[in-house]
Amino acid sequence: MPKRLGRMDEDKLLDRFEVAPGKRLHLKDHDPGWMGTPDLRRLGRDEVKARAHRYLEANLEQLAQAQELLWASDTHSVLVVLQAMDAAGKDGTIKHVMTGVNPQGCRVVSFKKPSTHELDHNFLWRYWQVVPERGQICIFNRSHYEDVLVVRVHPELLEASGLPPGKRGKSFWKGRYEDINAFERHLARSGTLILKFFLNVSRAEQKRRFLARLDDPDKHWKFSTADLHERGYWDQYQKAFEEAISATSTKWAPWFVIPADHKFVMRTLVAAILTRGIRRLDLRYPTVSAEGLAALKQARHQLESEK
Repeated sequence: MPKRLGRMDEDKLLDRFEVAPGKRLHLKDHDPGWMGTPDLRRLGRDEVKARAHRYLEANLEQLAQAQELLWASDTHSVLVVLQAMDAAGKDGTIKHVMTGVNPQGCRVVSFKKPSTHELDHNFLWRYWQVVPERGQICIFNRSHYEDVLVVRVHPELLEASGLPPGKRGKSFWKGRYEDINAFERHLARSGTLILKFFLNVSRAEQKRRFLARLDDPDKHWKFSTADLHERGYWDQYQKAFEEAISATSTKWAPWFVIPADHKFVMRTLVAAILTRGIRRLDLRYPTVSAEGLAALKQARHQLESEK
């Protein structure tokens, strides 16, 4: 990352990771190990990491200020969607990017296997219950996209969800993508900024991280044989991600494919895109009426008059 970026240069850098609406995504065209421009890479990994850290720190300070303005204005909310293969770094990204943000205005929601009660509703119902209120940032650690990713890869889950009988071909999944787009469109129209991140980790890096967990007793709890099982469906997941992202990257809810093999790059990009997104809302602090200003003047007079 550069030491400092002008606004136009920053936009140009960040825009390269956005999936344009209507464009077919091919993950093979996105390098999970991306580490900056050729000139920057020639400086070496340590220097790139140091610059990324400084850039991240600057963005985190701006993000804290943007969150305060978001809370004060109370006109918009922010929904951040994180999707990835296992061990891509979703939890670490949340921890590092949201450092310094006021916890009163930020919430993380992780979705587990749907309950019987949740399955008795439409697939988007449980997500409606936890969308962010105005003034808040909400992070979906996994999200409504599980229903077109995990369920797409494992069709037996779909058959166990209690849906009416019918074909589950391309038109079925197209309908789900349309439902998701309508859901997100409604949120956007109601003042929710939606930013969706696919943390693009390579299969080789996922293997390295799994082995690191097995080598460290303190990280054994993070390893699950279920993760290893899902790794066996790598190609199917890649295809499911490509189709879902291609169908649901919109002007009102764009997808960003973030290189995730280097965590310092991944976290820096997510923080920068999030900060830029809130900044573009052009929020303002609430104005005080003439009566309010008079009351403030009286309060100052009363305080200064105290003996």
